[in-house]
Amino acid sequence: MKKLGMFALAFALVLGLTQCKKENTTASNGDGAKVPITLNVSSGNRVAVETETGVVTFENDDVIYVASNGVCVGTLSYDGTQFAGEVTEPTEGQKLQFYFLGNKIPEFNADNTSCSVVISDQTEYLPVISYAPSRENYQVGKTDYNATLLNKCALVKFDVTTASEAATCILGMNNKVTMDFTDNSFDYSQEAEGVITLPAGSGGKWAILLPQDEVTEAEVQSNDGSYTGICATIPVIAENDYLTDGIAVILETPAGPVGIIDGVFTINANGDQVYFSKGNLQYNKATNEWSFMEHQYDMVETYGQDVGENYANQDVVSLFGWATSGYNHGSDYYQPWNTSWGNYCAYGNNGYNLYDQNGQADWGYNAISNGGNIENSGWRTLTKEEWEYLLITRNTASDRCYAFGNVNGINGLILLPDNWTTSIYELNFIDDPNYYHGSYLSNIVSADDWTNTLEVNGAVFLPAASVRGGTSVDGSFGSYWSASNGGSLNNWVLPYCFLIEDYGIPYCTNENGCMGLSVRLVRPVQ
Repeated sequence: MKKLGMFALAFALVLGLTQCKKENTTASNGDGAKVPITLNVSSGNRVAVETETGVVTFENDDVIYVASNGVCVGTLSYDGTQFAGEVTEPTEGQKLQFYFLGNKIPEFNADNTSCSVVISDQTEYLPVISYAPSRENYQVGKTDYNATLLNKCALVKFDVTTASEAATCILGMNNKVTMDFTDNSFDYSQEAEGVITLPAGSGGKWAILLPQDEVTEAEVQSNDGSYTGICATIPVIAENDYLTDGIAVILETPAGPVGIIDGVFTINANGDQVYFSKGNLQYNKATNEWSFMEHQYDMVETYGQDVGENYANQDVVSLFGWATSGYNHGSDYYQPWNTSWGNYCAYGNNGYNLYDQNGQADWGYNAISNGGNIENSGWRTLTKEEWEYLLITRNTASDRCYAFGNVNGINGLILLPDNWTTSIYELNFIDDPNYYHGSYLSNIVSADDWTNTLEVNGAVFLPAASVRGGTSVDGSFGSYWSASNGGSLNNWVLPYCFLIEDYGIPYCTNENGCMGLSVRLVRPVQ
């Protein structure tokens, strides 16, 4: 691949009297005197990046950030002829520092000594990152300054072949850059799976990449999760690289929905099938975000923990009262963090299952960040009857529906997909219809075996994640809500749940709707 250092841009600074157009992109730096600066650019207009030559030019409303003595002091905005703006008076005798951040709005720290931008979305333009100090030190009254912006990123071509109409995503890439104005250093990292999103369609697609090591097996998928594919090796990326050969990306394999375990489970006599989510459901109070846990064996609350009233002692919640989806269905008890105990648990509006109120009492109607992030996308909770069919009635290739196990040190139940065969992994089963069907210690499975052998072949793990009564977490067993309501007793809702306990047989039973139990969502196989 060709590597050319031709991504540089020279310009001159001249003091003037124009106003800054984008002062809201950076916090004010104190009450010091304001210095108007005009920056004349000699070579035209920008993020039109000229991919034939690698030249970066400017266009209207592009913004350059100015730092002095370790602090951002303001911005300059391009009006078609020059950059102009007011900055807080720089420190005399020191160089001015100029940063072009691809017109991404940066996030500053509290004292404006650093900021960061994420360049993930590249569907509309190429977010070039460049920097230069002035050649001369700042002096009060001096009007002429010079600098040459050098790129802190690379321009890279991808040759995309895709069957999807959605944008193409390359995962596992550095897509966040943090600038430290105290030493003018740059740090490169990954944000939210390290996604770089290219424009939709097949053909040559250019991207801005940040410096990083070689990536030999970058994951690629369509932006809507409908297709997956393969990417050729992405070489080491250095500042100011210009890679023109075209890295092959092929997106032609239909994918299951985002967030699923790729195993199919029959849930009724009609043959309807579902996928399970990649982990138990959790909710972050601080960000108002629903998500699936990263691993199937992950848990949030711990045995013996006091979570405090309304989860005052923690932000992340995963033991939910029944119908606490955040949808106001007529009960006082509907928020996911609610730890109330008593008649507050009564489900309002005479609903008898989670699918009343257009399904919104079911947690699955929410936008789940790593499950497609779209409301009403198909996630839902199994009914009592579906849990029982899954555990008891279902026919599988191995004649086994589940096994007790301990995965990565966590007790729970291993659900086996319809096509599971005994040759995949040797599991121990105990048959005693009068007593129990196994112990958690019947099968000790390492994290590597789980990830590389069981999970990849569609197995689902339901951790015995305890239960919550009020604010107290208790129990060495696990309980998972169903969508079915078994009625009420003395104004207490008694919905059904699915219970896992050591030396027992999994079964569905009535439970007090105030109890905090785990939730594992499914979605239909289309």
